[in-house]
Amino acid sequence: MFKALVVEKDEAGATHASVQTLEDDRLPAGDVTVAVEYSTLNYKDGLCLTSGGGLVRNYPHVPGIDFAGTVEASDDPRYRPGDTVILTGWRVGEVHWGGYATRARVKADWLVPLPEGLTTRQAMAVGTAGFTAMLAVMALEDHGLAPGAGEVLVTGAAGGVGSVAVAVLAHLGYPVAAVTGRPQLEPYLRGLGASRIIPRADLAEPVKRPLETETWAGCVDSVGGSMLARVLGQMKYGGSVAAVGLAGGAQLPTTVIPFLLRGVNLLGIDSVMRPYADRVRAWSRLARDLPMATLEAMVQPATLNDLPALGAAILKGQVQGRVVVDVTA
Repeated sequence: MFKALVVEKDEAGATHASVQTLEDDRLPAGDVTVAVEYSTLNYKDGLCLTSGGGLVRNYPHVPGIDFAGTVEASDDPRYRPGDTVILTGWRVGEVHWGGYATRARVKADWLVPLPEGLTTRQAMAVGTAGFTAMLAVMALEDHGLAPGAGEVLVTGAAGGVGSVAVAVLAHLGYPVAAVTGRPQLEPYLRGLGASRIIPRADLAEPVKRPLETETWAGCVDSVGGSMLARVLGQMKYGGSVAAVGLAGGAQLPTTVIPFLLRGVNLLGIDSVMRPYADRVRAWSRLARDLPMATLEAMVQPATLNDLPALGAAILKGQVQGRVVVDVTA
């Protein structure tokens, strides 16, 4: 038997989530069975907890795109009972039952070992959001960003991806300009290491000129839309923007001028299908370059029973930092 947060859909198409006790034979097929200890909350989880957002194919469904825990049983030689593991992505929690449960069964290829120096709780304080943030920082570095180049902009800075990006970049020695529409969060962002706070309104206006004053050496953008278009025209020559989200819209109302005249790079960051070697590299960097005290300052604890309300809140942009879900509580 195991406990899970189960989302069901009624005949009218409405979804309802409740904590239930299920038989082990309800678990999906997979090579490895994991005793889940912690999960977390991402924007996708909010969708899967409510309308489904087109991500969930079959009901009843157990959401949770991330989890960390201990291997209970394995048919794959790479993992043995007692190993601690992390899962993010691979459409787990969307088309495959996920981490909002005390037990999960998945393919061995989807797991990575918990890196030395991290606990399962800390790994879920990182979660997909923090993993994506580190992939973005790595991409910027791979395209030439280095301390001393100038300010790095982080949009949506108070969200999960933004919070970790600010903390990691500041720890690495970059001056970080954090964009937020919530001025009351300035102490929180400065505590993460931001050296300057940019009101969202300053970058919210649509592009008027394809190029503006060269300002940013790099950018981690989780907003997209008109803000991303505006930022592209403010990048320094040869600078890069790592695009990780579309909270401000999927359209990109800009021109090719920043790319042609300033050599700006727009780097797409996908965390769902990322190859194994990149995952191990990113988690190793997180264990090294994300200060654990700073990470803890981002954490909001939760239980399975809290998730329906939190799922609705994250879709409205009302969740700050990282939610860590103790699935056993």
